Amino acid sequence: MRSHRPWYFQGILAVINLLLGFALAYWALHDDNSDYVRQRLSQVTSENIELQKKLIASQRELQVELATSNNLAKTLTAQQDENIKLKEELVFYKKITKR
Repeated sequence: MRSHRPWYFQGILAVINLLLGFALAYWALHDDNSDYVRQRLSQVTSENIELQKKLIASQRELQVELATSNNLAKTLTAQQDENIKLKEELVFYKKITKR
């Protein structure tokens, strides 16, 4: 089916729709709330930076605690091994003194 409108009429409608779209986009992006949005963006950005600093501090504290825990575990293992050896020696000396 062919349209009964001339080709230039459809072209004019396309240009009008295009200009209307640009006007709506300009109005949406350059609204009065843009100052509020910019202010809120800077506030959220500063909060994000503060939270990142806290996260880094917490991660460092966790690393220190893990290192301390590992050192304590190694010390405990060494003490337990020494305790076992001393008990074995004690049993050995008790057997010697009973004879």
